[in-house]
Amino acid sequence: MRQASIFHFDQYTVNAGTFEVFRSGERLPVEPQVLDLLIFLLQNRDRVVAKEEVFEVVWKNRLVTDATLSSRIKAVRQLIGDDGATQRFVRTIHGRGFRFTHEVRVEESGGARSYPVEARASPTRTAPEVRYARSGDVHIAYQLFGSGPVNLVLAPGFVSHIDNYWDCAPLNAWLTRLGQLARVAMFDKRGTGLSDPVPELPGMDQRMDDVRAVMDAAGFDEAVIMGVSEGGSLASLFGASHPERCQGLILYGAFAKFNAWFPTPESLQELFDYIRTDWGTGKSLPRFAPSAADDPALQQWWGKFERLGATPGTAIALMRMNSKIDISEILPAIQAPTLVLHRTGDVLIDIEGGRELARYIPGARLVEYPGDDHLSFVGDDVEDMLAEIERFLADLPTDTRIDRTLATLLIAKLDGTDDLQECAQQAADHRQRDRLLRHALTRYRGREVELAGDTLVAAFDGPARALKCALTLVDEFGRFDIPIRAGVHTGELQVRDDSLSGVALDIASSIAALAEGGGVIASRTVKDLVAGSGIEFDDFGEHLVPEVSEPWQLFRVVEARSPVSAPLKRR
Repeated sequence: MRQASIFHFDQYTVNAGTFEVFRSGERLPVEPQVLDLLIFLLQNRDRVVAKEEVFEVVWKNRLVTDATLSSRIKAVRQLIGDDGATQRFVRTIHGRGFRFTHEVRVEESGGARSYPVEARASPTRTAPEVRYARSGDVHIAYQLFGSGPVNLVLAPGFVSHIDNYWDCAPLNAWLTRLGQLARVAMFDKRGTGLSDPVPELPGMDQRMDDVRAVMDAAGFDEAVIMGVSEGGSLASLFGASHPERCQGLILYGAFAKFNAWFPTPESLQELFDYIRTDWGTGKSLPRFAPSAADDPALQQWWGKFERLGATPGTAIALMRMNSKIDISEILPAIQAPTLVLHRTGDVLIDIEGGRELARYIPGARLVEYPGDDHLSFVGDDVEDMLAEIERFLADLPTDTRIDRTLATLLIAKLDGTDDLQECAQQAADHRQRDRLLRHALTRYRGREVELAGDTLVAAFDGPARALKCALTLVDEFGRFDIPIRAGVHTGELQVRDDSLSGVALDIASSIAALAEGGGVIASRTVKDLVAGSGIEFDDFGEHLVPEVSEPWQLFRVVEARSPVSAPLKRR
């Protein structure tokens, strides 16, 4: 372990051990990579540091440009009141490198490490104010804290209580340290914790809406989305569906398929039995953190966490809904830089769950740690994981071009007519056609891609909305004895200006063509993504879809229940 130093110059103090910088005693916010660079210059102040050395030590020999280095040198100077003209502290030696030239007084701070930075949080931070974001008619509880240079949204596991988090000393310390790395918004999902109870648990569409609502309320145009455990599925789907708002993904102890969590019905039943008999006692702690199983204080807090996070009935309903989760098909559509963290012996989520995420998300980086604990704030490697998160946040690209997105396509074809507009006018008039089509699209937030001949093409940012829109159109046009054949598929689309293209459009069209006699047919991808939405399916069998090489299992949509309106049924 290296001896860490505290550097004093002018009115500034840089503590390499606690990874902090102060001006006249006031702590300054700083991007981690900028402080890394400043510390390196201070540690080597007796000589000129070549840019190749900076690339090796600060960027670990990753490919970066001279322009990136110049921008970081500029940021260092701005941090300590310097600039490129005066070069009072940091001098550029043209053709050679950089040198810190001001007089420096140094004191040793003991055995703290300089690289990587240790977790240095205090476990006594007061809980931040609870705020509420409006998502439709539901209020989502969230907290905003931290002073880091990056926005980060923390999506929790299957139950949470954001106020209670801060009563647990190790979790308090973990959150406080995370707040040193980013400006953090964390929330309770609807139906859990401090968020509004709901008559029916939400599907992924509504959960993504809640993430957006929290981001809007917090003033985050874009953010890194960090998903913990079951929250990793939500984070991944959000990142694929809203690439323009997702700066990066961090997935801890997460999975794409539910069987990484509970591989058999019997293992899931054991959890149900615990919830029915012992929920709120904290006796489940060993299932989440075996290394802390004998900690009575943590078990007491864990029991309170269970009671505050959800009622037993809600917890069981959540797990029944979660048991249908499978986002594996959408992983290749994720464009955001992704960091996957997982312990190899995780007692709750099998390591293969994390490996699958890393295998199918393009460019994802998997970091495995030894240990059995599932809770991120328990274990011997907590500091190492936080340091990895710090490096990931520091290396995020500053400028990305979004040319692809995940969307759900609805192709609706009217039978018995060659012209959709003529058909609608025969059924009523031009205004009624607008009401039938565009009102349905507006109601379910659909985007009209094309309306030509007998075919309507629309795109949606959530599969449940696309299915409900299709059922609404079938029902509305059915009043005039006009059958509609609809196909729904979720896939990746290319985005160019305001146009959308891609094989997903062709697949949706082929699926619609199979809906003989009317109705709504959906791909398995769609079915897997709408767990908890109240939508029911009948098996439609395997069919050859020209755009893919193997037969696809398809499903006929039977019913879409809604807590606020009558069911939409296939006619």
